[in-house]
Amino acid sequence: MAFGQAAGPPATHRQLQDLTDLIHAAGHTDFRDARGPLGLNQRQAGGRFTRDEADALIARLQAEAEADEVADLLESAAETPAAPSASKRTPSPGRTRSESAAIDRLHTIPDAALAAELQRRGWIVMEG
Repeated sequence: MAFGQAAGPPATHRQLQDLTDLIHAAGHTDFRDARGPLGLNQRQAGGRFTRDEADALIARLQAEAEADEVADLLESAAETPAAPSASKRTPSPGRTRSESAAIDRLHTIPDAALAAELQRRGWIVMEG
C-alpha cells in the first residue's frame, strides 16, 4: 500500500454527506477545521475516508451530540424546581413545548446513567 492511501473501500456519498452535516452541527466549517479537535489525519481532513472510518466517526459524532443533548436537558432540569411525579406533571408556563418534552424524556433515563454522565462532565453527584 502506498503512503497516504486508505486501507479499504472509500466512503459512500451518503456517509460523506452525513459526516459533513455532523461536522457542521459540531461547530466546524469543514474537515480541515475539525482536523485537530477530532484527531483526523491529513487524508481525512481532505474529506477522504474509508467506509469503516466514516462509520466510526459518524457513530462518535452522533454519540457526542446525544451526550450534549442530555447535558443540556440536565442543565435545564437543574435550573427548574424539582419535577412533580409523572401523574401530576403539568406544563410549566415558562417552558416551551420542546423543553417540556425533553424533560419528560429525561425521566425515562435511568438514574445511574444520568449520574454517570454528570460525573463524566465534572459534577459531584450524591443520592438524595
